[in-house]
Amino acid sequence: QFSGCTRFVWNKMLAMNLYRLEHKQALLWYPEMAFWLTLWKSSDEYAFLRDCHSQVLQQSMMQLDRAFKDGFDKGQPNKLMPRFKRRGGKDSFRYPQGFKVAGERVYLPKIGTLRFRKSREIEGKVKNITVSRQVDGWYVSMQTEQEVPTPVHPSSGMVGIDLGVAIFAQLSDGTSYKPLHSFRRIEQKLARAQRKLSRQVKFSSNWRKQQQRITRIHQKITRCRHDYLHKISHEISENQAVIVVEDLQVSNMSRSARGDAEHPGKHVKAKSGLNKAILDQGWSEFRRQLEYKQAWRGGLVIAVPPHYTSQQCPQCRYTTRDNRRSQAVFKCVACGYAKNADVVAASNILAAGHAVLACGEVGLPNSVKQEPLAAVA
Repeated sequence: QFSGCTRFVWNKMLAMNLYRLEHKQALLWYPEMAFWLTLWKSSDEYAFLRDCHSQVLQQSMMQLDRAFKDGFDKGQPNKLMPRFKRRGGKDSFRYPQGFKVAGERVYLPKIGTLRFRKSREIEGKVKNITVSRQVDGWYVSMQTEQEVPTPVHPSSGMVGIDLGVAIFAQLSDGTSYKPLHSFRRIEQKLARAQRKLSRQVKFSSNWRKQQQRITRIHQKITRCRHDYLHKISHEISENQAVIVVEDLQVSNMSRSARGDAEHPGKHVKAKSGLNKAILDQGWSEFRRQLEYKQAWRGGLVIAVPPHYTSQQCPQCRYTTRDNRRSQAVFKCVACGYAKNADVVAASNILAAGHAVLACGEVGLPNSVKQEPLAAVA
């Protein structure tokens, strides 16, 4: 009921603001939203909002206010306007205060005292509590505040990481991590479950049960992927003080090659399989985990452009696509330097990270049109 009320308030206020945008009127920000919320709660039509805790509804409006500000922020790399929430999508609500936590019990205002399984000890002062629903039940997330000393990373190492599909992560020191392919492992099971869903009567009892089974399969895929990424990111962050990664634009790399009626695409099926493999790796999530874990330990994550990292010779710096003969073999056509292609790419990424630390510039060429060093000499 609480998540439904917060979703109703979000959607109704979002509709009002979109209407005002369409008619070139000023947006309603949080003070005006709070005024409208008071009017709705005092009316007979929306009297059901009184059953919900007032601060829970206010938090929903604060989040909508922040979403509009982020949508108009030119500094945001991926600016998106707020969207309507549907039932069963992401049901959640937040308490900023009034809650109590004692042992494995939590008191939520207007709900009561509930038991929960404490997955880890709570450190610091609890500032707010978010209750969210997943396919297997309700979860409570607590944001805490504590004073910690300035972290100093125990290691002094620096490593470059080349991310790929055949090898998930290749480190410049020679360490490699194989991909998990969590989606590929359960893809056939998921396809069978989806075909069974398509044969059932929509919105029937069996249809809803089958839909829950499909959601559980998706949840298993996500949890397997996140568990694997956490293990790898923890190991790398624990042993390396500075980590250099490529600033990959995953959305552009996984864009469909289908094209349109006038300009049909080429190799659509092969590109579709590659896109599926790229999205199955979780590169963006892996980078996010590295960044916050390095911040915890006092380390650093540097992102460099990915251009020509697999085509540049680390010995003579000659760059051409002919250097990479195949997916795994690198041999420089200028000096004859040969090594594993993924290790070469990781070494170039590490060199670019050194350049950023030294002078704030990325040490990679802007063009592949270079003469071999032997020819220049």
